[in-house]
Order: sequence, then structure tokens, then C-alpha cells
Amino acid sequence: MDISVDYLKGLIDLKGKYTEIRYHSRILKEVRFTNGRQEITRAIVKAGVGIRVLNYDGCWGFSSTSMLDRESLVKTLDNAVRAADALAYSKHNRVKGLADARLAVGVFEYNNVKSIDMKDIIELVKDAEKEARRVDRMIRSASCFYREIIDNKIIVTSDGASAVIKDSKPEFVVTAIAAKGSKRVSASEGIGITGNHDDLFKHNSASDLARNAARKALRLLDARVPKGERTTIILDPAMVGLLAHEAIGHLVEADFVLSGSIARDMLGKEVASKIVTLVDSGASDIVENAAGTTLVDDEGVLAKRVKIIDSGILSEYLHNRESAYIFNVEPTGNARAFEYDDEPLIRMRNTYIEPRDYTLDEMIKEVKHGYLLKGARNGQADANGEFMFGAQEAYLIEHGEVKEPLRGVSVSGITMDVLKSIDAISKDFKYDIGTGYCGKYQPMKVDGGGAYVRCIATIGGIQYE
Repeated sequence: MDISVDYLKGLIDLKGKYTEIRYHSRILKEVRFTNGRQEITRAIVKAGVGIRVLNYDGCWGFSSTSMLDRESLVKTLDNAVRAADALAYSKHNRVKGLADARLAVGVFEYNNVKSIDMKDIIELVKDAEKEARRVDRMIRSASCFYREIIDNKIIVTSDGASAVIKDSKPEFVVTAIAAKGSKRVSASEGIGITGNHDDLFKHNSASDLARNAARKALRLLDARVPKGERTTIILDPAMVGLLAHEAIGHLVEADFVLSGSIARDMLGKEVASKIVTLVDSGASDIVENAAGTTLVDDEGVLAKRVKIIDSGILSEYLHNRESAYIFNVEPTGNARAFEYDDEPLIRMRNTYIEPRDYTLDEMIKEVKHGYLLKGARNGQADANGEFMFGAQEAYLIEHGEVKEPLRGVSVSGITMDVLKSIDAISKDFKYDIGTGYCGKYQPMKVDGGGAYVRCIATIGGIQYE
């Protein structure tokens, strides 16, 4: 079945107050090698249509199908209408309206989307995993993973959106485990982007990343775990990206704001140092190929650059059309759905802290005692603004000089307190969490980063084996 904009427009049913039809086809390729063994090799093609209807009673109905013939799509539309009507008997919090938006019309493609042959992927992953194990005899184990997602979407709405969206999001991760006696340390290197395979390895080859992961694991093998203390820390772009996403970004997603996050009623208030400007954008700002790049969201809204924090002041939340109506603002293009059978939710895209004028060396020289943290591990944050993240590696700083490496390091604090303590931000900029997925109810590819940031937080020691 040849799905086109005109074909979907022909299904628009004005029985509802608003109708949104989203066709989504996805090609997924994955390969994993561990210790020379090929563990995963798969190529999946998945396609379907998701339909949302907002009826005159202010109730949403959603239905989806992988059957693309007209009869099945008409039935799916009818199911969405019925679901919305069924809610009218019991729903208390009804949708009051959808904000007017800059709706997308035309074709939106980030670079010229192209795939890589599966045979080439297998060779790439096999060689990189082997390279990690070749670095040293103390590298006892290694794994390497490549994933490529190629999406083709068509979104039409009853109020004028009519968009074709194409993009490709490849990612590559290699992990090495070093061991000495009973001690084992793992370290990873990876990159995820929006773009093509050639863009993925523009700055470092797969072999470079493999060797870097192995050397990092070896470097940390004899490193000690730090004592706990509240002190000066310098976060690298990966740690800044994790902070921006987990500790701040979720707090300002409008659905969480309405549910009572700490950011509620804080617009216009000082929440960070005056040198901090924090942005969420659908475009690859500052540098290209950010993994969360989303030119058009899944409501057909053109993506907007959102200054969440502007020179220390909380200035904007992240919105879909429903929340934007409640707050009487323009939608920001943050409604995103992972696959055709998922409903759009308010999600981040590329979230980062803007660079300033320091160099990293200048930042380090001004520290009498503190730590430099590199390489984000998973962490957690809550609606009250408390967070704790792990770092792959850390370095003690004494009297302006970087000293010994440390491992098993965590950083924790209260988001607003840490943001207000920031006193230096470097010129360097990098997106560096592009291999991760946000897990808000459904997975979603995002990215984050920034420059190096100096602040005050609590350091602790945790064991990662």
C-alpha cells in the first residue's frame, strides 16, 4: 500500500473536534558482539498508523493498526471516535482546547537519509569488539553494539498539518571490562546521532572508541573510591547533559508541572546562576547531528527552540498543544511518540547548557580542592529536584592541578542549589548522551550536553562492577 499525504487526508473525519493521523514506518538494524561471539543480528521493518480524535466533550480517543488498506484505516478511525465518546461518560478532567500552532507543511529531512548494509555493520562491530580486547591482557571481556533506526512519517491533522518527516538515528557503543584478581571495572565509549553512518564516526573511528574504552577501564582498575564530601566539582559535557535532562528537563515538562513538580509557579523566578542559559531544541544547535533532533513533533507542530532558563531565570516550560492552551502560550513542538501505536507525550529533544567564556584549564587552575567528573552513568531525579548520578571516572583536583583518577563516583544534590552555585562555564561544547533513551512511559531518543560546568555538589563513592 502506497501511503501518501493525500491518502491520509482522505481519511480525516470531522465528527471529532480534532483528528490527527500519523503514519510511521521504521527500519531497525541491530548487531552485538561479545567476546568474539555474535549475539544479536536483526533487521526489522515495522509500519502502521495511529489515529487520535478529540471530541466535542473534550475527550481523547486513540487507536492504531498495522493494516494499511482503506477499510482497516476507516475502522481504526471509527475506533478512535468510539473511544473518545466512551470517555465522555466518566472523564472529569476534560481537554479545554488545543493551542494554535505553527503547523508543518511539506517534506522535512535531516540530511539525505541512507542506510548501511548489514554485512558492513557486522564487520564493523566484530572488528571493534576485537580491538577492545587486544589493548591489554587485563581486558577480560568486551562487547560492542550498533543500532540504526530509520524513520519515515506522514502526519496530517484536521486543522492543517501536512508533513512528511524522514530521519536516521545510528548509535554505537563499546564496553570493556578490565580485571585484576577480584577487582573488575567496566568502562564504555559510545556515540549516537541524527544523521548517517558516515557522520557517526566523523571525529573518532569505531576502533578509536574501542581502544579508548579499554584504556579507560585499565586506568580505573587501580583507582580508589572517593570519600563523601560536599565540594567543588567540574562536570564534563556528558555529565552536564545528564543534569540538564534528568534533574531539570523533566521538572519543566508541562504535564509534570501540572502534576506538581517543583518548577510549578516558578516562571520568572531565579533558579540558577546568572551565567546559566539552558535550552531544549528540536534542532542540532551549536554543533550538528544531535541524537534528539526533531524538526517536527508528532502533533505536526514545527519544533521550537525553548529557553528553559534564560540567564538564571526560569522562563519557559515544554509543551504539547493541550498544555500550551492551558498556559496560554505557543506550543513548543515537544509532543513525541516512539512508534505508531504510541500516543504523543511531552518529551525533551536536545537539552543543553549554553557555553560561556572560560577554558577548561582556567577552570581547573582556580580550584584549590575538588573533582573533575567525566562520562555519565545512569542516575535518578525526583519531582522535588533531588538527584544522584554516577560518573564513569573522576579526577582529584588539588591546588589547580589534576591528580589521581578515581572510580565509582556519584554526584548528588538539590537541582536549584547546584544551578545557583555554578560560577564558571567553558567555551567547549558537545552533545554527549546520544546513546541513551529517555524512559518516560515509552522509550525516546534524546540528547544533551553543554560545556564544562563548575559548581558545588556532594561527591560520594559507589561500586560499579
